[in-house]
Amino acid sequence: MGHLVAPSMLSANFGNLQSDVELVNNSNADWFHLDIMDGVFVPNISFGIPIIKAIKAIAKKPLDVHLMIVQPERYIREFKNAGADILTIHYEASTHLHRSISEIKNEGMKAGVVLNPHTPVNVLEDIISDLDLVLIMSVNPGFGGQMFIQNTYNKISKLKDLITKTNSKALIEIDGGVTLENASMLVNRGADILVAGNTVFRSPNPISIIQKLKQA
Repeated sequence: MGHLVAPSMLSANFGNLQSDVELVNNSNADWFHLDIMDGVFVPNISFGIPIIKAIKAIAKKPLDVHLMIVQPERYIREFKNAGADILTIHYEASTHLHRSISEIKNEGMKAGVVLNPHTPVNVLEDIISDLDLVLIMSVNPGFGGQMFIQNTYNKISKLKDLITKTNSKALIEIDGGVTLENASMLVNRGADILVAGNTVFRSPNPISIIQKLKQA
């Protein structure tokens, strides 16, 4: 299987959201990436359940929902009912991580854990076998358009080693600062899913950019 591309809808035009959802539908993208921010876990607020429902109503591809919120376990069923197909929660926000991952799976979603830039991959040793994916933040969460953190490459390699050592089936997802310039190196290091926001939606030809990211 080649790597997947998941355009981040946080960078879409919310004045004409349906148009950008249909653009992704008609592209070679694989997933929609939706960033949910609460203004507490991260210093910004994005969108919530109503927007997810609106996107789900016209999306023809899975919704990859990334929760940047405190106590994410409170809302697992709500996000399932809103249309999430994949739900990722932050290691740093989850006191009872194993329980939350089990609940996500029990709701019929794929379950993932997100690591902030400062969090080492070895914290996942005891749970990696239970995960469908691990999302590595390659910028500090909370804002779009940030510079890519170079240590991400080393982090991917370490995570790939952990996945191999434990026979985990977890995919590696990269979110933040993904561009046409670094996409190939990310894939070569072991990334399975590339999330791209500004790179896609600030381009004059987003469909072409998505195709180029798929070919990285």
